[in-house]
Amino acid sequence: MILNYLGILAGLALLVYGADRFVDGAANIARYLGMPPLLIGLTIVGMATSAPEILVGVVAALEGKTEIAIGNAIGSNIANIGLVLGFTVMLMPVTIASQTLKREFFIMGLAIFLAVALMWDRNLSHLDAVFLLIGLVAAILSVIVLSKKSAKTDPLLSEFESELSEKSPEKSKLGKSIFLFFLGLGLLLGGAYLLVECAILVAKHFGLSDLVIGLTIIAIGTSLPELAASITAVKKGEADIAIGNVIGSNMFNMLAVIGIPGMIHATDFDSIVLFRDFPVMIGMTLLMGYMVFIRGAGKFDRAEGSVLLLGFIAYQYWLFSG
Repeated sequence: MILNYLGILAGLALLVYGADRFVDGAANIARYLGMPPLLIGLTIVGMATSAPEILVGVVAALEGKTEIAIGNAIGSNIANIGLVLGFTVMLMPVTIASQTLKREFFIMGLAIFLAVALMWDRNLSHLDAVFLLIGLVAAILSVIVLSKKSAKTDPLLSEFESELSEKSPEKSKLGKSIFLFFLGLGLLLGGAYLLVECAILVAKHFGLSDLVIGLTIIAIGTSLPELAASITAVKKGEADIAIGNVIGSNMFNMLAVIGIPGMIHATDFDSIVLFRDFPVMIGMTLLMGYMVFIRGAGKFDRAEGSVLLLGFIAYQYWLFSG
């Protein structure tokens, strides 16, 4: 059993390190090909930061454990808001000024609605997965249009330009970027395999369901790259990027992290998802939207961060006590 715990820790370490290399490589390649910084940030970086969840879901589906992927997607959304955003804001209050993020939040909301509506029959079918992937394409196209319509004065644009300039093709040559991309991808695959295999064994030992393992250990683990990225962004004064990471990741979680594994292996799942996990995810999402965009007019303080973090802790307690 100790080896399984060590395997989980090693898998998480590979995911965190691999995700960082993968994001750097993907962003630099896109910059080299001439993509605008805002478009890179909203699409390439958003997809790349969800790579751990996607690959864990693929590995789980290949093992016939698609419930792990479902739990991971829902649990990661909850962890991104409660743990990542809550903990980050508790460290350092932020002010959000980007209008682009409000529109992206709406797109994320539609992605959540689509996933919940398709899965309300307690089944993730191949057809459901097709609709989710169509939704993924539509979401990406919407974000592309959004990036083109965004004002040049939007602070998110300047933050992405500043962030990407530190890793521009002049400083990081294309060959190195391609190497980082594939190195990160390889580490992510290895970490995902190790994490899923060891987590399944731990779940069997303690009598936990695949769903609960996905909602807890795996969801928290795959959210660690977002946590590291958000803390780094806030320390640099790039609060809009920190919020954007959460919004983008949560959108891709609902569409890609559920859709791709669903194409590999369709499955039924426990009805408790409909009455416990979906409501918590939707509630946390609405709370985040209210705090960030309505209540404080862009100001997000430590008290609000602590509410989100306590909500996440309470949810984890509910999962294990139930």
